Amino acid sequence: MTTKLRLPGRPEELTLPALLARNAAEYGDLPALSWRTAPGSSDWTTLGWAEVRRRVAVLAAGYAALGVERGDHVLIMMGNRPEHWLSDLALVHLGAVPVTVYGTSAPGQVAHIARHSRARLALVEGARELARWEPLLADPAVPLERLVVAEAADAAGHGTYASLYASGARLHRADAFEKAWREARPGDPLTVVYTSGTTGDPKGVRLTHRNILLQAVRLDRRVALPEHAEHICYLPFAHIAERILGIYLPLLRAAHVRMVADPAAVAPAVRELHPVQFFGVPRVWEKLAASVRAVLAQLPAGQREAIEAANGLARTRAGHRERGEAVPAALEASYARAKEQVLDPLLGLAGLDRLVWTASATAPMPIDVVRFWAGWGITIMDAWGLTETSGVCTVNSPDAFRLGSVGRPIDGLELRLAEDGEVLARGDTVFGGYLRPDGSLEAAHDADGWFPTGDVGRLDEDGFLWLTDRKKELIVTSTGKNVSPALVENTVKEHPLIGQAMVHGDGRSYLVALLVLDAELAPAWAAARGIGATSGSGTLAELARHPAVREEVARAVEAANARLNRTEQIKRYRLLTAEWGPESGELTPSLKLRRRVVREKYADLIEGLYAEPYEAP
Repeated sequence: MTTKLRLPGRPEELTLPALLARNAAEYGDLPALSWRTAPGSSDWTTLGWAEVRRRVAVLAAGYAALGVERGDHVLIMMGNRPEHWLSDLALVHLGAVPVTVYGTSAPGQVAHIARHSRARLALVEGARELARWEPLLADPAVPLERLVVAEAADAAGHGTYASLYASGARLHRADAFEKAWREARPGDPLTVVYTSGTTGDPKGVRLTHRNILLQAVRLDRRVALPEHAEHICYLPFAHIAERILGIYLPLLRAAHVRMVADPAAVAPAVRELHPVQFFGVPRVWEKLAASVRAVLAQLPAGQREAIEAANGLARTRAGHRERGEAVPAALEASYARAKEQVLDPLLGLAGLDRLVWTASATAPMPIDVVRFWAGWGITIMDAWGLTETSGVCTVNSPDAFRLGSVGRPIDGLELRLAEDGEVLARGDTVFGGYLRPDGSLEAAHDADGWFPTGDVGRLDEDGFLWLTDRKKELIVTSTGKNVSPALVENTVKEHPLIGQAMVHGDGRSYLVALLVLDAELAPAWAAARGIGATSGSGTLAELARHPAVREEVARAVEAANARLNRTEQIKRYRLLTAEWGPESGELTPSLKLRRRVVREKYADLIEGLYAEPYEAP
C-alpha cells in the first residue's frame, strides 16, 4: 500500500465512517476540505478533518430529523460545493444511501431516477434545479415528499440547507451519532450511481462499502503520491471517477480536497495550486493540449525549435521507460537540463510543473494526445473501468505502462475475453447487480461471476489491455465488416483543427462522418494564416464556412484515410458549425458521445451523405 496511514481494520472489513473517525482522531488538524470563500474569490475556506467530522455529525442529526432512516435513498443535485460533500458523508453515517444526479439531466431523466430510486427527499442547489424537481412533488407516481435547497434565496417555501444544519445543531447527540455509524457493515450499500445513459434510461448501480473501499485500497497500491496530497475536485459526483477520487480515496488517504464548483474554472485553479495529481477525461486532456498548441503556434520560430527539441528528448525517455529499459545516462542528463530550462518554466505557467500522477479514463484516449503530453514529461496513466466495477479495472502505473493501452488489472480483479472479444470482469469490486424499482437487485453476471463489460479489446503478452470500442457501438457494414468508430474518429481528430467527430455506417456500404472544429485551436490556426473571425459563439460557424478551413479539413480526412484500411475510411463528411456538449445533448455529463442523439439530431444530414451512390476511385 502506497499510503502509510494506519487502517482501522482489514481492507475488506472497512466502512467509510470508520475512516472518518480515524482521520478526525489522528489527523484532525490537517486540511480536509477547501472551497472558494465566494464566487470569483481568490480566498479559500478550509476545514480540518476533526471539523469535518463535527459538521457531518450535526448534518446527520438534521437529516434524521427530516425522517431519513437507514436504507433510505436520498437524491442530491448540486455542483461541487461543501454542502454536497458533507451531506454525502452525513447520510452514509445514518446508514442512508446518497444518490447524486447529474446537474445536466433533462426533466425526464430526473423523473425516472426519482421514481426508480423511491427517494422521499432530494437536496438541490438552487432555482435552476428546483424547476426540474418541484413538479415531481405533485406526481403520484413519484415517492418524493420533500426538497431541501442549498441556496436559501431560491428556496421558494422549501426547506433550506441552513435550517437543516441549524436543526441538527440543536438535536445532535454524540452517543446517537456514534451508535448509528458503528452499525454500518461492509456489505451495506454506500451509494447508488446512475449510469449517464448513452443508449437509454440510466441504470442504478448499487455499490457497497466493501466494493468501494477495496477499490480505493487497491488503486492506492498502484499510485505513489505524497502523503495527504491535494486533489482538485471538479468533475460531477454523479460520475464514479470523482466519487472515488474526490470522496473515497481522500478518506482513505486523509488527503485534501479542493472543491471547484465551476468546471470551467479548473484551469485557473491548476495554475494557482500547482497540484501533484490531476485526473481528466480524454476531452479535458484534448482541450488542454489544444490550448497549449495554440500558444505554441504564436511563439517565435527559435523558441518553438527549442521546445520541440525538449519534447523529443522527453518522448525518447518515455519510450525507454515504457519498454522497461534503463534510461541511458546521457539521455537522462539531457532531459533533466531540458526539463529545468525549457519545459518546467512553461509548464509552471499552467500550474503543471509539479505533477507526479496524471490519469484519464471513461473513453479511449487519442494516442496523439498521449504522445503530445509525453513530450512535456507528463505521462498520462490511462485507466479503464465502469461504474459497475466500482471504477478502475485496469490502470497504467509509472513502473509499468504502455502508452495507448489502459494498463493491467488491479489486484483482486480477473479479466478474460469472450469469443467476440468482449472483456469480462470478475472480482469483489464488481457490483452485485442493477437496482430494481422494488429495491431488489437484478444480477448482471453469469453463474461463474463474470460480468460482461460491453467493451471490446485484446490482452497482450504482458497482461496490458488494449480497448477497441464499445461492443454496442461497433459498426457492421452491409458487407459484414466490423469497424471501430472510436478508432476512425480518433485518427481524424489527430489533426489539430478537428475537435469532435462521429462516424456512421451501420448497415451501409461505406462510412460517413460529422466533424466539428476544435473551439480552441481552430481560431488560433486561422489567425496565424490571416483568416479573420469574430470572437464568441459565431467563430466556429464562420470558420467552418471558410474555403481555406474547409480545404484543410479535406486534407485532414485524406491523411486519416491514408492510415486506415479501406472499410474504415471516411468516404463523405459534413463539417458542422457548432461544438457538441452536455447542454445541447450530444455528450453525456462525463463528456462521452451520445451517438443515438447525434444520429437523430442530424438524421437528414447523414441521410444526405448517402443520397447519391458512392463510386470508389
